[in-house]
Amino acid sequence: MNDLVVAIGLVMVIEGLLWAAAPQLGLKLLAAAAHMPEHTLRAAGAAAVAAGFVIVWLMRG
Repeated sequence: MNDLVVAIGLVMVIEGLLWAAAPQLGLKLLAAAAHMPEHTLRAAGAAAVAAGFVIVWLMRG
């Protein structure tokens, strides 16, 4: 459970860096995502989940 809390904290840090360093870029990315087809967003989300799983698996093996 401790690892899960740490992982959530790291996600918040990484996402927060975008908004703190370049809020206009964040808004452009949100606008671009709003105009993407749903199947493209689902595929990107699935790819991110798979990549995250592989990274955790390799590191925690």
